[in-house]
Amino acid sequence: MDNWILKGVKNLANQPASVNITSPTQIKVKVSHLLLTEYDVMLYNGLTETAYPRILGRIAVGIVTEAGEKCYGIEKGTRVYLEPARACGECLPCKSGKAKECRGVLAAGKDFDGFMRDFVVCEYNEVAPLPAAVDDFHTLCIETIGIAQNIYEKLQLSAGQKVAVIGGGFSGNIIAQVLLYHKIVPIVIDNSPANLEKAKKCGIYYAFSADDDLRENVKTATAGSLCDAAVYCSGSRLPVSLAPRLVADGKSLVLSVQSTNAPALDVSSVIERNLQVFGVNNAYGYTEAVINMLMRNAVNLDFIEKEVLTDFNLSELLDEKSPLTGSARQGKMTVLKMII
Repeated sequence: MDNWILKGVKNLANQPASVNITSPTQIKVKVSHLLLTEYDVMLYNGLTETAYPRILGRIAVGIVTEAGEKCYGIEKGTRVYLEPARACGECLPCKSGKAKECRGVLAAGKDFDGFMRDFVVCEYNEVAPLPAAVDDFHTLCIETIGIAQNIYEKLQLSAGQKVAVIGGGFSGNIIAQVLLYHKIVPIVIDNSPANLEKAKKCGIYYAFSADDDLRENVKTATAGSLCDAAVYCSGSRLPVSLAPRLVADGKSLVLSVQSTNAPALDVSSVIERNLQVFGVNNAYGYTEAVINMLMRNAVNLDFIEKEVLTDFNLSELLDEKSPLTGSARQGKMTVLKMII
C-alpha cells in the first residue's frame, strides 16, 4: 500500500504501511483522489518547515472502508472529504472549549501526517460526509472556497463595496466569485490574458491588466474612490506593493498566502495610509458552509484546467510544479487518482 513520506528536502520515499482503527470513534478511509497543491510543493522544496519524517498531501477525498461503533453519521461506504485543518488543542480558545476559534490551526502534511497514501485512519469528526451532488473534483476545491469565505467574513463589507483581487489564477478567481456571490464587487488584476478572460466568463465584470493604466482603471471602476479592500492571492506573480496603491485610506489588505512564503510588504505605506493588514491561509470550520455553497452552484469551477493522473512519479511531479520550472503543469489542477 502506497505511503509517501517526506524524509527531508526533496527526499520523498514510498514506504508501504498497514493501518487499522484502534478505537470506536475512528474510521479507515481509502483515499480515492488527491490534489497536488502549492502547499505540497513548498513542503517538498523546503520552503515551509516541518518535522521529518512527514506524510505529504493536504487535500483528498476518500471512501470509508471501516468505521468504529461510535462513528455517528458515518458508515462503511460513505464518501468523505478529509479535513486538511485541525484545532491545535493548546491555545486558550481550544482549552476553553472554543476550538472553532483556534489561534494555532494545524495543517495536513505540515503539522500532522497528510493524505498522500492509500489508507488514512482518523477520528470520524475529522472528515465531512459528501452528498452525491458534489463530485470529487469540486470537493477538492473546498479549502480554496472556504478560504474565500473566511476572507469575506473577516472583511465585513456591505453589498456593493469593491475589492481588488490581485492574482486571477485558481485561488484568485474563486475568491472573486465568492465575493460576487455575497454581492461584493471584485476587481480582478492579473497579467495573464487567459486568466482575465476566465474571470470574465465566470461573471467578473472588472478584470484589468497590471499595467501603467491600472490605477486609473480602478479609479474609474470605483467612481474615483479606490477600493474598500484588496486581497493578494497565493500564486500571484504580481508584486504585493500593488495592494496599498489600490485601496482608500483606512481600508483593509488581506494576504491570502502561506505565512512562510508571504511577500514583503512596505510597512511605511501601511502606516501612512492607516491600513489594516491581516492574513488568511486556512478554511478551518468552513467545510459545511462550502458544501452547501457547492450544492447551490454558488461558484463556477468550469474554468479550472485539470489533469487526472493514474500513473505518476511523485518526485518528478513536485519538481515540475515548482514555480521556478516554468512548466505548463503549474497552471493546472493536478489530481492523483488513487483508486483505479
